Amino acid sequence: MLLIISLFTSSFPQWQTNGPSSGFVSSFAISGSNIFAGTWLNGVFLSTNNGASWAAVNSGLTMPYIAALTINGANIFAGTSGGGVYLSTDNGTSWTSASNGLTNMYVRALAVSGTNIFVGTQKGIFRSTNNGTNWIDVSTGLTNTYVYALAVNGTSIFAGTNGDGIFISTNNGTNWMAINSGLTISSCLALIVNKTNIFAATSSGIFRSTNMGVDWIAANTGIGETDVYAFASNDKNIFAGTWGRGVFISANDGANWVAVNDGLPSLSVYALTISGSNIFAGTTGGGVLMRPLSEMIAEINDEKTNKKVSFALEQNYPNPFNPNTTISYYVPESSDVILSIYDQLGRKITELFNGERPAGRHSIKWNAGNTSSGVYLYELKTDKYKAVKKLLLMK
Repeated sequence: MLLIISLFTSSFPQWQTNGPSSGFVSSFAISGSNIFAGTWLNGVFLSTNNGASWAAVNSGLTMPYIAALTINGANIFAGTSGGGVYLSTDNGTSWTSASNGLTNMYVRALAVSGTNIFVGTQKGIFRSTNNGTNWIDVSTGLTNTYVYALAVNGTSIFAGTNGDGIFISTNNGTNWMAINSGLTISSCLALIVNKTNIFAATSSGIFRSTNMGVDWIAANTGIGETDVYAFASNDKNIFAGTWGRGVFISANDGANWVAVNDGLPSLSVYALTISGSNIFAGTTGGGVLMRPLSEMIAEINDEKTNKKVSFALEQNYPNPFNPNTTISYYVPESSDVILSIYDQLGRKITELFNGERPAGRHSIKWNAGNTSSGVYLYELKTDKYKAVKKLLLMK
């Protein structure tokens, strides 16, 4: 079935109906000029002309409930609710089952990390190293195996669960560690990495981490503690799709959010993606909607002043790490400096430096080869300044 939706112009900026024109649109994936939309009941649709027209591409797809889509090179993966994973190597013209090794067929999330494909299901996480030919269970360390969301940042993989918060793996899923400090709700519905920030969507708003998940803070100004189900990002801006309140944009790393819903017929948004100069929203009753990014991105007057740096303790890098990490700090004048590592009970693990430092930026490496995995604190102390940050050692 070919769905052709005419786009219209308006003197008022607003969302435009951009087919599939009805139903529950659950997921998106982008491959060059191709946009794939997964629906809940009608399978997968493809647009090859930036959403001007859509065609159903379901040959071989026997399970029409699509929960997730992802792309790895020429391979398109569709995660279904009840039918496991399907693979297309010809832009959706045909699909074949690719579920060998999966012990649960209810897929909720898909992600690509290098040559690895990850599937989040209702019974754990599975990994394929051969484009879905077979899968192995990689759920060690998960205390909740109902996985709603997956996101990748370099060699770190994040998993959002339905009940036990967020987990991280830095070894391709061999083991997972909970990273929930600051989270006040345990179910994570979506995850996205934006620059140095990680955003988590929950049924009570958005949480943000600036240190790879070691700590989380609520980031709900302007959006409130509402159900958030989807994210999209173009680096400068991040978009959030909510249940019943439409789409919100933040141009300042989640510090505040602004609703951008003019012309949006359904305010329950379950999927978002950006293709070229447009953003697409998958709704639960109005199908796919499109809007030019330029309409929603207003210039933000940055009221922050570029203050001259005084004393400062930077976040360690890399973080998480194994076993080496570097800690950097700045002193504006010659100072006696003590840099120490503590465990979460306040016991000193080691003192990295104790002595005088000239004005300027300084760095020191910590080799934690003889230290067990976990969250630790590092403290910089001078006569005029004291700061503490967290770091995460994962072995």
